[in-house]
Amino acid sequence: MSEEIRVYPFNLWSSVFYITALLFFFAGSSFCYKSKVEAMSNSSQPGAQIKKYNYLALGDSYTIGETVPLAENFPHQTASLFKTHSTELSVRIIAKTGWTTDELEAGIVESNSIDPLLSSYDFVSLLIGVNNQYRGRTVENYKPEFEALLQKAIRYAGGRPGRVVVLSIPDWGATPFATGRDRAQIAAEIDAYNAAKKQISLQHHVHYIDITSWTREAANDPTLLAADGLHPSGKEYKRWAEQVAIFFRSII
Repeated sequence: MSEEIRVYPFNLWSSVFYITALLFFFAGSSFCYKSKVEAMSNSSQPGAQIKKYNYLALGDSYTIGETVPLAENFPHQTASLFKTHSTELSVRIIAKTGWTTDELEAGIVESNSIDPLLSSYDFVSLLIGVNNQYRGRTVENYKPEFEALLQKAIRYAGGRPGRVVVLSIPDWGATPFATGRDRAQIAAEIDAYNAAKKQISLQHHVHYIDITSWTREAANDPTLLAADGLHPSGKEYKRWAEQVAIFFRSII
């Protein structure tokens, strides 16, 4: 059987049409791809669509970071660790070296009258009690005052206990400042305070972080202490900040 071969005549205008259509298609595809890449690039640039969060830190010398630079206290290190290209943490600290629970309560009132606090913060931390123990106050006296502060912290967190973190009391008995004192007794009293603190914290469903065991490592590692031989160094505060930052990021 023979096969007929057909030859179609060349159509110049058809060829021009198809070539032109192909050029428009590839040009359009290239433009779309370039636009997508530019959009992705712009969205990843620092400062683009930054979500800002507010953090209120309540406490004493361990919160302001006595002796260390401001940037090395645990609230500011927390903010540094929390920060990404799209998130930022603004810190407000109400704390003073030597404050007890009742003095922190008064300090909050005073600070609010001078520079009003926000009605609600995204996160709140509370670390208080070492000076109660140092001054020889009882745990029973500490309990209601700490609970009142914790309730206030929850209110400042917008009534959300899940946005509040409580840190345990460090053991200053492990520092050179305690030389000549009964370190075992100091440790026992700190443990009793922390047991009450943890129980109250869990009853109110806030997050509790135990940092006390870390602070006891200062007995054998002087790099964990500031120059005054009593307060934590920036290195020690970083360990606390890492745990707080992890908690904060887990709930956003």
